Amino acid sequence: MGIFGAMTTAISGLNSQSFALENISGNIANARTTGFKRVDTSFADLVPDRPQRRELSGSVGAFSRNTATVGGDVQSSQITTNMAISGEGFFAVRERTGDAAGQPIFGGAVKYTRRGDFDVDRNGYLVNGTGYYLEGYPVDPITGAVSGSALGVLRIPSANLAARATTAVEYEANLPKYPLTASANPAVANSELIGAANDVAALPATSETSFLSQTIAGQSVTVYDAAGSPINVQMRWGKNSNAAPETWSMFYLSDSNAVGAATKWTRISNNVQFSAAGQMTAPATGIIPTTFTVNGVASAAINLTFSTTGLTQFADPNGQMNPNRITQDGYPTGSIQGVSVGEGGRIMGSYSNGQTVPLAQVPLVQFPADNLLKRGDGGVFEETLESGQPLVVDGGRSILGASLEASNADIADEFSKMIITQQAYSANTRVVTTAQSMLQDVINIIR
Repeated sequence: MGIFGAMTTAISGLNSQSFALENISGNIANARTTGFKRVDTSFADLVPDRPQRRELSGSVGAFSRNTATVGGDVQSSQITTNMAISGEGFFAVRERTGDAAGQPIFGGAVKYTRRGDFDVDRNGYLVNGTGYYLEGYPVDPITGAVSGSALGVLRIPSANLAARATTAVEYEANLPKYPLTASANPAVANSELIGAANDVAALPATSETSFLSQTIAGQSVTVYDAAGSPINVQMRWGKNSNAAPETWSMFYLSDSNAVGAATKWTRISNNVQFSAAGQMTAPATGIIPTTFTVNGVASAAINLTFSTTGLTQFADPNGQMNPNRITQDGYPTGSIQGVSVGEGGRIMGSYSNGQTVPLAQVPLVQFPADNLLKRGDGGVFEETLESGQPLVVDGGRSILGASLEASNADIADEFSKMIITQQAYSANTRVVTTAQSMLQDVINIIR
């Protein structure tokens, strides 16, 4: 090959180093780009076919090398719908191709990205900073179960969350062994007990004063009917007997406006029993089925649930009921107030009624060979024959809400590469200069 071979080899070196410098330039330019994956450069020697002991080192070729599997630093974000992936995987996204009746149209193949700066647009879609729309599965807000098997562009529902009637009240508390009612007098036996005249299924308003003096407050809970109307249930407890098993009655205020002989307090149960050790023995299931009707508004059937250990009768110097937990499962209708990313890649909606419910599930997509995906504009990748087909998996703990993945390009490392590339480029120019000088010497021989 001689002098001309040396010159062409040096030219291949110049081209390769220029290619490397272009990648370095792009990496540095995108050092602050969310989810950016740097492009490294691989060099391969191109050796001509020569006899043994006459081999030449040959020229060089430069090839790009993706780093899709190399994660960037995860940084916190103040935007609750931003997401970062810790580990392997990509978000599935689609590109907007047009509009129809003010709504976006999506087309083309599914693309994949690590750029998770998603935010809700005016139509309720989750869009990242380069205009790609997030795909996932819708979720039933009541059951929390995924309601579809095919990926689709996610859209946050703007409709109100439907009201839910209360079906269960969890009631956990301690009733004092000796209730300090207004009538209780330690010097008078059984003065702390509720009298038979007050332990009736329907207590008239005329007996309320005596009833209140022989019972203790049982706290209150707001339950909801099927339309989401609130029903404030105020409860009281009266102890029936100190003989084993010790027995209590439970009441609720059914008509706050009742007068005269009209029923004001209604008994829920007169058979809540405790052993000498203070453990509840009846009802054996720990559940009392009931229906609350307060001031003419009736609830659906409700299970008043104590569980088998939630309601106890231990000695308490205060002599009052000590609540541990009183909750119910109903709520009124509510409008959406905010969207966030919860554990496991669940998109959660916060509503004005205080409820936070799942709206969608964000999956992750993995490939047998992530680094053989084809790069596209906006930080996306496309499936190729070499990358293998996508595998959709549950996001799990790999998706972090209110977080962003930074670029995996390190400026200090890129500057180091740039210095080496510059020196190699300069060295190749010296080879060209030397070869040109030698050619000039040959021409001078003819002269």
